[in-house]
Amino acid sequence: MGLSQSPVLFGVHQVTPYNRITGLPYGTLRILGNATISLAGELVSLTGGSSPFPWHVEGGAITPEMTLNVKELQNFLMEIFLGKEPTQVDDDAGSVDALTNVNGTSVLEATTGIASVSVESGQEAELKFGKYIVKAASATTVDVYALTNVDFRRGTNEAYEDDLLKITPSPLTIAGSGGTTSLANFGVEFTGGSGVVAMTPDDTAEFFIYPPSLEKVTARIGGANDCIPEFGVVVTAQKQSDGTMWNFDCFRVKAIGLPFGMAEKAFNESEVTMTLMTDSAKDAVMDMTRVKPVTGCS
Repeated sequence: MGLSQSPVLFGVHQVTPYNRITGLPYGTLRILGNATISLAGELVSLTGGSSPFPWHVEGGAITPEMTLNVKELQNFLMEIFLGKEPTQVDDDAGSVDALTNVNGTSVLEATTGIASVSVESGQEAELKFGKYIVKAASATTVDVYALTNVDFRRGTNEAYEDDLLKITPSPLTIAGSGGTTSLANFGVEFTGGSGVVAMTPDDTAEFFIYPPSLEKVTARIGGANDCIPEFGVVVTAQKQSDGTMWNFDCFRVKAIGLPFGMAEKAFNESEVTMTLMTDSAKDAVMDMTRVKPVTGCS
C-alpha cells in the first residue's frame, strides 16, 4: 500500500479580523506577504551538582503570536490596532477644514480678523490637497504657506514663491465687514470679520484643503481615551492544487501599533505582531481545520 501523502501548508489567502461580541467581520485582508502563527514554547530544566545534563525537564510557557506582513491599508486596521475608527466620506464635492489659530488669537477672530475659510463657489476644481498656514503680514493682510506641493498641478498649475513655502506672490488684503478675499488658484476664500480688521502681525492660523474625491478618510490618532479592542482573527491558507484548504480561527487576539511605511518607490508593508490569548468560554486559543475535498481543486 505504501505511505500516504504528507499534509503540507502552502501560502496565505486571506486574513479576516472579526468583532468578538457580534462575530461580524471588520473587513478582510488579501494583499499579504505572510501570516505566521507561532506557538513557540520553552523548556524549564532542573540542573545542579556536577552533572552537565538536566535532571528533569518540564514544559514552560508557550508564547502564542501571529505575525502579519500586510501590504494594504484598510480603514479597520486603524480601529483594531490604534483604537481609532476613521471617518469616511464618499463622493465628497470638495471641502476645507475650519480655520484654527496656531500662534496668537488674532487671525481667526469673528470681528477683527478672518471669520472663516470656505470653498469658493465654482472653484472646486482648483482645490489642492494639503495643509495651509495663514500668517498675518500686517494688521489687514496675510501671507499663505502650503506645507506640501503634492497636488499643485490640480487645476491651475502653481508653485512656491520662496524656500519658506509661501504661495502668495504678495500679501492678501482681508476685507472687513464680512467681505470675502479669494486665494487665487487654490479654490478657497476668506471671509473677513464683521468689524474693522486689525490682526497682530506674525500671528498664524491653519486649515486643510480636500479636493473633490470619491473617498475621503480622516482619523485623529492617539487620543487619551482611544480604546484598542480585543478581536478574533480567521486566517485562511492558499488552496492547494489537490484542493486542500487550511483555516485557523484565533478566538481572542490583541495588537497595538500600525506602521505606515513610505520607502522610496515602494508600496507600504506593515509588519504587525499580535498576541493570542485563551478564550475562557471555549477553553482554547484557536481552532485549526484542514479539509481535502473529494473533488480536488475547483
